[in-house]
Amino acid sequence: MLNVYDDPSEQRSLSLDDTSSTGESQEDTRLSLETSNDVIPYIGQRFETHDAAYEFYSEFAKRCGFSIRRHRTEGKDGIGKGLTRRYFVCHRAGNTPVKATTDTKQQRNRKSSRCGCQAYMRISKSMDMGVSEWRVTGFENRHNHELLEPNQVRFLPAYRTISDADKIRIQMFAKSGISVQQMMRLMELERCVEPGYLPFTEKDVRNLLQSFRKVKQDEESIDLLKMCKSIKEKEPNFKYDFTTNSNNGLENIAWSYASSAQSYDIFGDAVVFDTTHRLTAFDMPLGIWVGMNNYGMPCFFGCVLLQEENVQSFTWALKVFLNFMNGKAPRTILTDQNLCLKEAIAIEMPNTKHALCIWLIVAKFPSWFNAVLGERYSEWKVEFYKLYNMENIDDFELGWRDMVNSFGLHANRHIVNLFALRTQWALPYLRSHFLAGLTLKGVSKAINSFIQRFLSAQTRLTHFIEQVAVAVDFRDQMGEQQTMQQNLQNICFKTGAPMEAHAASFLTPYAFGKLQDELVMAAHYASFPMGEGLFLVRHHTKMDGGRKVIWMPQEELLSCSCRMFEFSGILCRHTLRVLSTLNCFQIPERYLPIRWRRVSTVVPSNLAHGTASCEQAERIQALQTMASSLVSEAAKSKERMDVATREISILLSRIKEQPLSLNASRNCIHRSR
Repeated sequence: MLNVYDDPSEQRSLSLDDTSSTGESQEDTRLSLETSNDVIPYIGQRFETHDAAYEFYSEFAKRCGFSIRRHRTEGKDGIGKGLTRRYFVCHRAGNTPVKATTDTKQQRNRKSSRCGCQAYMRISKSMDMGVSEWRVTGFENRHNHELLEPNQVRFLPAYRTISDADKIRIQMFAKSGISVQQMMRLMELERCVEPGYLPFTEKDVRNLLQSFRKVKQDEESIDLLKMCKSIKEKEPNFKYDFTTNSNNGLENIAWSYASSAQSYDIFGDAVVFDTTHRLTAFDMPLGIWVGMNNYGMPCFFGCVLLQEENVQSFTWALKVFLNFMNGKAPRTILTDQNLCLKEAIAIEMPNTKHALCIWLIVAKFPSWFNAVLGERYSEWKVEFYKLYNMENIDDFELGWRDMVNSFGLHANRHIVNLFALRTQWALPYLRSHFLAGLTLKGVSKAINSFIQRFLSAQTRLTHFIEQVAVAVDFRDQMGEQQTMQQNLQNICFKTGAPMEAHAASFLTPYAFGKLQDELVMAAHYASFPMGEGLFLVRHHTKMDGGRKVIWMPQEELLSCSCRMFEFSGILCRHTLRVLSTLNCFQIPERYLPIRWRRVSTVVPSNLAHGTASCEQAERIQALQTMASSLVSEAAKSKERMDVATREISILLSRIKEQPLSLNASRNCIHRSR
């Protein structure tokens, strides 16, 4: 007898022979025929081929909630001339053998699904009037584990298939630069199915894309590093770093531009590290560092391509980024939910507040809750945003409990996980940390628009990095144009208060607009002195509650229990109301942060830290005075604005052509390192 085993581990755990508990008697065959209705396998059931028997048993298993695999084949020399018997077993049959471990190779700690299940179907080959056929000679359908529901069994590997037509579409999507998540959503919409109901998963698509890769990685690595070296020779302040694997192939690479380091020096207090995108053509995770400048527009800080998403790779990426930025860590970093990234941030940025970016979380809501909530999904989303924007922690937690009860989400794993992580994403817990407006919806759209400009360039790695440079340059040019347009806008005062005019002379139009909104609302509040610099501020229609504001005149220190200034860098209506009560006609210097001022884009880093020379400060003040007059006069008519725009563009070009003094040159070089 010839015995061939598909998996040697199952020899010890599964004993399926002719003496099995299910015999092959005529009585048994008859009983099975009477009760089967051609749906349940029965003893004596005939098939033309063993593949047909396998397909039949596989369909039966799918309806029951499990999958099958081929287990053992047997043949006898001289009888049947080859294969004479086959065993098909439950996918959880057998036990995984213990692998021999080595000190040099790390083993994956992955739990096996096998539990020694004894369910099986045995078929044997016979000859009937010279024609071969296969008969069921053994069948057992008792399982030692729970069977899956119909909406769960489809996720078993045996039933996850990608058709040839879908493979062609996926390959086409990959060439156009569409992410795997976008591919899944497009195909769900095409088939009119709910998220998660395709016959394959994101992992299956990624595995397929891996098989499509035809680019020679070694050649790509050589070309890419040559290009980075060439850019470095032309632009000394361009920075890049990389690692190689054991085969000397490119593993990870990160890069940043001189303009990025200069922007980070002032606007790097709050940073988004977006790792939700991938280069599908190379199956490489992509990480992008972005922030917000003083005009409310996104600014690019750096980019990284990784081979794997693990703690080691993320730790390397963060370490390199800090090196690019002269060791300066952000006050706050916002990321997607990623345990490996969380651990890496704790290692490399221990003093940085790690928060979860709300718009990266919300982007997953359709796939998480659409099918669960159905028609109530939109209603739930409104309730979620209401809770997210609350100021008080107790109100948030009470409201969350009511929301869970109202929508019946007690057992939903996403809801449970969100609540467990609430201190990292919900605003009631983050108002003491500076986020620079990066949680605003408009910012997320601007950042995504910027990223999409270069995600399509995926035919070669060198083309991708070139496209990133083009996108950054375009972003810088657009930023200059939008900055000029904002500065030429005619500022409309709404309160007539001296503080409003004072703030307008310092802040960018974007930041001034935020402060002006608070000044307008401050008129609706009343302040009550409580003694020793403490004030209670409440809306004029309320009889209780309110915010507590502390004012220390000697140090010109303000503090409000709403924590808006700590969160956004803009004074709140409560503190502005107190300043008005105390007859303050100017906003204290420290509450007009450098990062929101008009001059911050031209202020050298030593001035930003309060150590500039008097000569530098005087030059900047003189320029600021002239610029304010220019804005005021040019905004009075369209003709004046056209002249100002044209002349300023010419003047800016001439200024950039002028050489710097030796000291100024040294200062610029020092800042861009």
